[in-house]
Amino acid sequence: MSTLLIALGALVLYLVAYHTYGRWLARRIFKLDPEATVPSIELNDDVDYVPTKKSIVFGHHFTSIAGTGPIVGPAIAVMWGWLPALIWVLVGSIFIGAVHDFGALVVSLRNRGQTVGDIAGRVLNPRVRMLFLLILFLALTIVLAIFGLVIANVFRQYPQTIFPCLVEIPIAVLIGLALHRKGIDLLLPSLLALGCMYLAVIYGGVGMLGEVNTWLSQLPVMSWVVILLLYSYVASVLPVWTLLQPRDYINSHQLLTALGLVVAGLFAAALFGGAPVEGARPALEMVAPAVEWAPEGAPMIFPFLFVTIACGAISGFHCLVSSGTSSKQLKCETDAQFVGYGSMLIEGFLATLVILACCAGLGLGIEIEKGGATLLGEAAWESRYASWGAAKGLGAKVGAFVDGSANFLEALGISAGIATALMGVLVASFAATTLDTACRLQRYVVQELAGTFQREGEGSGLLAGPASVLSNKHGATIFAVVLAGAMAAMPDLATEKKIETAQKNVKEAQVALDAAMTGGAQVDLVVLTADLDKKKKDFDKANEGWPWAGAGKGGLILWPLFGATNQLLAGLAFLVISFWLWRRKLPVVFVALPMVFMLIVPAWALGVQLKGFAAGTETNWLLVSVAVATLALEVWMVIEAVLLWPRVRGVLEDVLPPISGKVVAPGDDGGRSC
Repeated sequence: MSTLLIALGALVLYLVAYHTYGRWLARRIFKLDPEATVPSIELNDDVDYVPTKKSIVFGHHFTSIAGTGPIVGPAIAVMWGWLPALIWVLVGSIFIGAVHDFGALVVSLRNRGQTVGDIAGRVLNPRVRMLFLLILFLALTIVLAIFGLVIANVFRQYPQTIFPCLVEIPIAVLIGLALHRKGIDLLLPSLLALGCMYLAVIYGGVGMLGEVNTWLSQLPVMSWVVILLLYSYVASVLPVWTLLQPRDYINSHQLLTALGLVVAGLFAAALFGGAPVEGARPALEMVAPAVEWAPEGAPMIFPFLFVTIACGAISGFHCLVSSGTSSKQLKCETDAQFVGYGSMLIEGFLATLVILACCAGLGLGIEIEKGGATLLGEAAWESRYASWGAAKGLGAKVGAFVDGSANFLEALGISAGIATALMGVLVASFAATTLDTACRLQRYVVQELAGTFQREGEGSGLLAGPASVLSNKHGATIFAVVLAGAMAAMPDLATEKKIETAQKNVKEAQVALDAAMTGGAQVDLVVLTADLDKKKKDFDKANEGWPWAGAGKGGLILWPLFGATNQLLAGLAFLVISFWLWRRKLPVVFVALPMVFMLIVPAWALGVQLKGFAAGTETNWLLVSVAVATLALEVWMVIEAVLLWPRVRGVLEDVLPPISGKVVAPGDDGGRSC
């Protein structure tokens, strides 16, 4: 019953927060105006700037921010106990994460839909703009590499998820074309598309469709990464109404449907017990410890809890979605509260359900192996969370949520196979929306950086040539996906080590045989020849399928960087929002306090991680380089901000250049600059 009360309490808290704190921010701080001219209307180009209903923008925004982050993070953070994880999700999402997303969206709306990086150059100085864009570039490269690997691994782990995710793409394109050309309502087609996806889930494990899914799941990880990055390239250069909006709208219904099923299953399990096991329905209870200060092999809870749970509480990636795509689609300023603040609260509720699925849902039963015995209660929990090493793997993170939430669905009478597949599709499809949105955002960042270098190189001609290629949307996107693919393709270091060892053994055996033959020691030749043959076979076995089969496995070591860099980005976005408010003499304390916290804690965590990356016999230079560069850029940006802060209160930034001869000024009423 405690599990049910936690879920209901969280839901009520989020509803109250939206109608109190969220409304106060909208009316008293940001002063949203329904009559204000928004970027989607002022700069309508029918590609990126497209006036859109708030329900559709909400679908895009919510599904873009609610990727695997609010699933993976809480699923591992419960190692420190469900109570610290729950408190951080509730407090973080209401007072930090939702404020961050809402603020970034409003500031972008008031600056013609510019990204936070571009806005930083105006509210601080041009150097800060460049620093921020470089940080964005590093962060988005990691996001593209990581999420491509995440989806690939989900497909391999849950084959039934493949076809539903693939069939969604052409359906979304057809819906987008119909919406744009004939102005049809999107609700009914999206529900029909969702029905087709669920039919594909139900029949995804049988017949020819099951065989296709099985075959596709056996593709090497890197093959899937290449396919996914090619898809993200196409999706990011198409007009938003072609694929981005309809796909995300469909996925928003998918998530709401899945959340509804999980909540209904949670109710059923709390009131009646889980699916029958040996004729009895197991009781729903929290089987994980409330607090576990020092799990085996885990880092210290502070600061790592706050970077492990990223998207479920606050995520720097969200400021990119707010200022990169959503601000270019809102057709009314007052829609910003619903899209920016509301989406983050629902994501917080999703993270809450993830915690409950991992800490209570798992206890309803886990099969040790297919067709084998079923573990219940604490034994089921321990099977997934015995140690940090057992829980931190990608498969374990995703699997804990999928199995725990599937148990909720089984309590409703849904079969185990279909329940697991439904949750797997949820994870994969939302990771895919994050992937293509991140690719579009990286395109913007590369184009902005290239435009800057092109202007600086016009006189000398040194930078103008390459920069002109990257300032084109196709050149920028190709550069982004190729770089992310190269980073994702890193081989498994352990496999590399095995191959090196096997190759060394072959050389040593060959030298020994050559020495024996030269010395005429005929007695040892048979033994030495057999040993050489064995060493050659060992080498062939270690090198089997290399490098393609092993490519991509090592890319997962990038995951430790994701949380820390992501949270640092949130702190820097808060910095930009604070300066925007400060220049307008608006209250900043509600932004400044989270800013300080999100600058210090992730930097602390990244510093500790950096020490680990550099330790050992083999230094991981990629992780060291990215971590050092990120920290250096952050410190530089903070120093610039500290020096500038006392001089800019009440001083509005420079006006935006006019559009078609129209003079545009910042204005005093809420600081509108569009």
